[in-house]
Amino acid sequence: MIFFQLFYTFFLIGLFGFGGGYAMISMIQGEVVTNHHWMTMGEFTDIVAVSQMTPGPIGINSATYVGYTAVVNAGGAEWMGILGSATATFAVVLPSFILMLLISKFLMQYKHHPAVEHVFMGLRPAVVGLLAAACLLLMTPENFSTPSDSPWQFWISVAIFVGTLIACQVYKLSPIRTLLFCALVGILLF
Repeated sequence: MIFFQLFYTFFLIGLFGFGGGYAMISMIQGEVVTNHHWMTMGEFTDIVAVSQMTPGPIGINSATYVGYTAVVNAGGAEWMGILGSATATFAVVLPSFILMLLISKFLMQYKHHPAVEHVFMGLRPAVVGLLAAACLLLMTPENFSTPSDSPWQFWISVAIFVGTLIACQVYKLSPIRTLLFCALVGILLF
């Protein structure tokens, strides 16, 4: 039963996840944490962190880890968790594969048609909104703490966030170097 639910859920996420993996994060969280209760918000935050650090698209990596964790949390064996990973990964990739096959045939022929241009103009703000939702989703007490619970962790987390924003936007530092520097600061201060 959980395999069908995983397939259906991630197929829909893959079908409506415009804007790439980061835009999918809020959709995945809404389904796996809020709707299906396959995992806690803390587990999901860990999955997002691991998905960002592993090679490949974050949406597909998240689907892989969520598929495994959901099946194991539901009482399945580890080998069933691997099957859950494969199911979720296949389901999230399938809509894009099908749509690309269909679109590639017609897009080059109709890409300058006004209706097609208007559709893409309408999708741009939706993608920005989905990316903003993913950012806000990760600004939780599990990631930043709160000033009342742990002021040290909260203010260090805010300083790392602001420092990273400045490093990437103002000084145009490489995201990889910035990530490594933030990891070093986190290890030293926490």
